[in-house]
Amino acid sequence: MNAITRRQQAVEVAKLATIALAMVAATVSLPATAQADDGYQQFSSPSGNIRCLLLGDNSPGPIAMCQISDDTYSIPQGAALKEDGGPCEANTVSGRDIRVDQGKQAYVTCSYSAIGSGFGQWPALAYGQSRSLGALTCGSEPAGMTCTDGSTGHFFRMSRDSYQVG
Repeated sequence: MNAITRRQQAVEVAKLATIALAMVAATVSLPATAQADDGYQQFSSPSGNIRCLLLGDNSPGPIAMCQISDDTYSIPQGAALKEDGGPCEANTVSGRDIRVDQGKQAYVTCSYSAIGSGFGQWPALAYGQSRSLGALTCGSEPAGMTCTDGSTGHFFRMSRDSYQVG
């Protein structure tokens, strides 16, 4: 082999190595983004006091639901506690679960048990981060967790001291 052929081979090898490195870099997964296609997502606030689910599998549309384990707020007498506006049944806890279904009004719901089996550590959603499914987005902030339906503007917000549905 002459010097020109070796030099051409070296250039070709360097080009292939650069392309291979670029392909590997492109396939490395990045941190969770605001948009996700997963039909079941579970996460918690950094403190672990609020746990949330984004559900899309086996439901007519995406659902966002959060449950708080330690709160100091109270639910006003006569507040609608189910999607149909009725009161909670006996043996349930009212006010610790809030839900919004895509395209519908958010509401406080009745708790029968811990959501998503409730035991163990859930992945924390860092302050300033969000998760989405369909038009629903839940965001974690020091002031609490907020889930919003971008198609309607309906939302709920919950924190240890208060909640809001709109």
